Amino acid sequence: MVTKTIEVNEEQSATGRLLPFRQSLMAVLGICFVGMLVGLDQTIVGTALPTIVAELNGFELYAWVGTSYLLTSVITVPICGRLSDYYGRKPFVVASVIIFTIASMLCGMAGDMTLLVLARALQGIGGGMLVGTAFACVPDLFPDAKVRLRWQILLSSSFGVASAVGPSLGGFLTEYYGWRSVFYVNLPVGLISLFFIWQYLPLIRYRRDQAIRLDWQGALLIALFLGCLQLAVELFATHGVSWQVAVFSVASVLAFISLILWERRCAYPLLPLEVFRDRSLATMFILSLLTGFVMFGMLFYIPLLLQSGFGLSPNDAGMLVTPLVVCITFGSILSGRVVIRLARPNLILYMGFVLTGIAVAGVVLYDRHMSQWLFVAYMTLGGVGLGFIMPNLTIFSQELSGRSNLGIVTALVQSIRMIGGMLGTAIIGAMVNFYFVAGIQQEARTMPSQEMVGALSDPQLLVRPDSQTELIAQMAALGQDARPWLLAAREHMVGAIESGLIVVLIVNVVALLWLFRLPLIRFNSLVSTRVEQEPRRRRRRLRRRREK
Repeated sequence: MVTKTIEVNEEQSATGRLLPFRQSLMAVLGICFVGMLVGLDQTIVGTALPTIVAELNGFELYAWVGTSYLLTSVITVPICGRLSDYYGRKPFVVASVIIFTIASMLCGMAGDMTLLVLARALQGIGGGMLVGTAFACVPDLFPDAKVRLRWQILLSSSFGVASAVGPSLGGFLTEYYGWRSVFYVNLPVGLISLFFIWQYLPLIRYRRDQAIRLDWQGALLIALFLGCLQLAVELFATHGVSWQVAVFSVASVLAFISLILWERRCAYPLLPLEVFRDRSLATMFILSLLTGFVMFGMLFYIPLLLQSGFGLSPNDAGMLVTPLVVCITFGSILSGRVVIRLARPNLILYMGFVLTGIAVAGVVLYDRHMSQWLFVAYMTLGGVGLGFIMPNLTIFSQELSGRSNLGIVTALVQSIRMIGGMLGTAIIGAMVNFYFVAGIQQEARTMPSQEMVGALSDPQLLVRPDSQTELIAQMAALGQDARPWLLAAREHMVGAIESGLIVVLIVNVVALLWLFRLPLIRFNSLVSTRVEQEPRRRRRRLRRRREK
């Protein structure tokens, strides 16, 4: 391995490309493979998750498979993002790929839901390190915004391609090779990305005049705050108002207050509070939080709606969800081509939230008797909308941040989006469990036997065709027909998930309204040039018309 270390002065950063074209291309390819690793894992698991919890008998931990990953990611992202500002990105990217790949193997080997949740938590540590450092490598390699946006398309495309094949690949592997293959597919992608990062990504450091001290106290307080918050939300979902929920809620608030007080007087804070005092950046963080709620709410619960509510197979459900993630790529590429030509780049975010709102509203109003092409249309609009939103939140935030805070701001945008996803997944999961159980309890008054009530109270029955066949046979031996009650249970599951998606729609509307608080974003080297050139172009057109 040839490790190339580049030291950059914060006051005199290079413009354009930091490396020659070929070296830049190989380094970006390494980052693209890392993006594929994250994108594939985020979308492939959602389609397989109903089958996983049914086989491992752990529907009560359905949300934890996602939230354990998000929780450890959220804690890791700002820590590694800040450390990479001090010591360079490459060591953290390499370590993150190794951890993520090993954790993927452990997920595939899990024998019960508890082990799977723990393996997903370890995978989240690797994923958080990836997100907090790999995406910040792009502005390091391309300090100029115009050049960066052109290369950013490659990263968005790779992430989108992996996300696009995730749902359908997850459904195919789950149906024909078992759910464990869903995690093992990360191994070859991880090895390829590790080779490219190890070989071609340079170690870029920014020269500083003073020594840096690590803010481990801040890291501990972040972990306590987010961990207690997550536990409070999850316990509330399963136990309602209880003393455990109160204890973790109070602990979360105290940890948050302590974090703010500590970071105010820390010489080298892990979370520089000045980035939160900036109105533009604070608005971007809130938008990232709301976007995570919407995105993960759709990715985790639309597959559950299709499989447990509408009775589709994992493969068929994956095919219907695929347009959602395919069009994230299309939207990202289209956005990269359009946003630099807009005098008001904020418009691209408005369009994104409008499209996602239409998609979520369409899914809520969708009925199983409607055409599947209509559902595909809603998924297409949702994907394009997310493609307009996600990369631009990162790019706009990088444009607003200073060079010294580039890594932490990039990491915060990603981690706050994960916090939104964590809260969204937990809140919607609580609503789904509550409304489904309440619906079955209402039906219990008219069901012919307690055996039927007990069987239908288990939501994982709805995603296991073999268990449904067995129940129908058992009830038939007793002279009872279980099929109408299975259909009724599916209807209650549809209603429960749609109630959660209504909350997603409300959050999307709040994000659209909050966007009005964002000041006009200007790419200094792009928009000003375009604005100056626009009158010249008009004069040229008028001159040509007169000559004709």
